[in-house]
Amino acid sequence: MNEFIVTLIFIVLLVSGVYFYAGYLTRTGKVEDADGNFIPDSWEEKFGWFFNAKGLIMLVLGLVLGYFLGNSFPL
Repeated sequence: MNEFIVTLIFIVLLVSGVYFYAGYLTRTGKVEDADGNFIPDSWEEKFGWFFNAKGLIMLVLGLVLGYFLGNSFPL
C-alpha cells in the first residue's frame, strides 16, 4: 500500500511540474503562446487533451491520493 501512495505522490508532482513548467516557459517568453493561455503552442498541438483535461486530471489525482492517505493514516 505504501508503494502505491509513493507512486501517486510522484505522479501528482510530475503532472504539477509539467503544468508549472508550461506556464514558466510562456511567462518568460522562451516559447510562443499566441492565444495567451500559458500553454506553449507546440505542446498544445501535440498534447492538447492533456491541457484541456487539466482540472479533471488534478481532481481525480487529488481524490485518489486523499482517499488512500486517509485509509493509511486514520484519525
